[in-house]
Amino acid sequence: MNNILSVFLLMSSGEGTQNPWSSLLPLLLIMVIFYFFLIRPQMKRQKELKNFREALKKGDRIITSGGIYGKINNISENVITIDVGNNVLLKVDKSAILRDTTDIETQQK
Repeated sequence: MNNILSVFLLMSSGEGTQNPWSSLLPLLLIMVIFYFFLIRPQMKRQKELKNFREALKKGDRIITSGGIYGKINNISENVITIDVGNNVLLKVDKSAILRDTTDIETQQK
């Protein structure tokens, strides 16, 4: 173990100038890892959610960000009217819609 460490120390402590790429390589590697493991999946989720919200139609069962389950009664540009039962209608902003309940119903069976 000590031999390997001493070889690396001797290589890095050369008397010539250090290659600038060797100092930038770890930073570039970290940026690539952040992009593929954090940024790209988040952008993909946001795109899927945007497509889901644009594809909503009357009669779809949904869940809001506040945890309210309901069925879409009316859709305008940014406001959705939700029927939550017993003729109770709620107006909710379209950005508050998270997902539909069909995937939850299939998981419970």
